[in-house]
Amino acid sequence: MTYTALAVVAVLAAVVLDRWVARTRLTGTATWWSAYGIIVVFQLLTNGWLTGRGIVRYAPDAIVGSGEVRFVGDGRLAYAPVEDLGFGFALVLTTCVAWVWLGDRRGARDA
Repeated sequence: MTYTALAVVAVLAAVVLDRWVARTRLTGTATWWSAYGIIVVFQLLTNGWLTGRGIVRYAPDAIVGSGEVRFVGDGRLAYAPVEDLGFGFALVLTTCVAWVWLGDRRGARDA
């Protein structure tokens, strides 16, 4: 499975977890999107620095675009493959869903 396919699966799984499994529905709130907007800026800075300097490399046949490292274009944004944005989204959303879900369970238990 390519990095692109894995990124798509990760995003879909995170949204399903948020909306229908844990039912936290974070993606339906302005608070979530505001927080994610801040996080994605720092993700792009960090990811861009690592990929732009060649510290992290990707197989050209596993990502969108070619293996050429560009700042923007050819499947890249701030040097990083667009798939990294998908994975970052899935990781942050899954972590926040777990945090809210566990907090709700603890609150219900303590009540």
